[in-house]
Amino acid sequence: MATIVAGLGCSHAPSIAHAYDSGNERSPALAPLFDAFAHAARWLAERRADALVVIYNDHVDNYFFDAWPAFSVGVAAEYEIADEGWGPRRFPPVPGHRALARHIAAHLLERGIDLTASHRMQLDHGFLSPMPLIDEHWRVPVVPLTINVVLEPLPTPARCWALGEALGSAIASYAADLRVAVIGTGGLSHQLTGSDFGKVYAEWDREFLALLDHAPQTLARYTMADFARLGGEHSIEVVQWLAMRAALPAVSRMEFSYYYPFGLMGYAIAGFRPGTAA
Repeated sequence: MATIVAGLGCSHAPSIAHAYDSGNERSPALAPLFDAFAHAARWLAERRADALVVIYNDHVDNYFFDAWPAFSVGVAAEYEIADEGWGPRRFPPVPGHRALARHIAAHLLERGIDLTASHRMQLDHGFLSPMPLIDEHWRVPVVPLTINVVLEPLPTPARCWALGEALGSAIASYAADLRVAVIGTGGLSHQLTGSDFGKVYAEWDREFLALLDHAPQTLARYTMADFARLGGEHSIEVVQWLAMRAALPAVSRMEFSYYYPFGLMGYAIAGFRPGTAA
């Protein structure tokens, strides 16, 4: 049977990708952030995962404003790199864990989670900002899973929690002996429009991380409007963290967290070791 051996939450932003691609990771402003990602990469490597389920949000690269699924899961053998306007980043295709992905898709549908199974998916900065820092050479195959935070109507945080619970059940019911890490990437606080453009809501970011650690299900009682009010319009991406946390076994503890207000958003990295993990 498959086992979830780790949960990881981390922010994603184009600024991370730009710094990585330009070799600017050691600048004084960025070095602490990249050090935290290096810590996360070492910590995750110690969990010896055989597959990574990565929950993120698409940025108009697979879906468009004429039709956008609430949830989607990639079921391909590999995933191409999206062109977000400057040409695709110089990475080879990302290997997929097709068997696990197909099992997850079928199980989620059986559990009443309607979703799109994507047989061809391109990965954008929602995935590619953090993942090269966590698994630089694509050693571990992935299952990409998206949550719609762009086009209304949006799934509620409660529905995203239910998605995470069903995902955890799907992984646990996979017959092969597999060690799986679940990663949720998005946010934290950021506002990219209006008079509060660029504002970082540090107090809320810290409160969110504390609740995610000690009382995660309380966050499912929030609304998307609550998250937008507390952390900025675009902070609703935190539902990716919420779904990740819901997928983990009931007894978990946060191994580390890191908060760093930089640029237009709050950044954090938090790792959870499930209580049942070896």
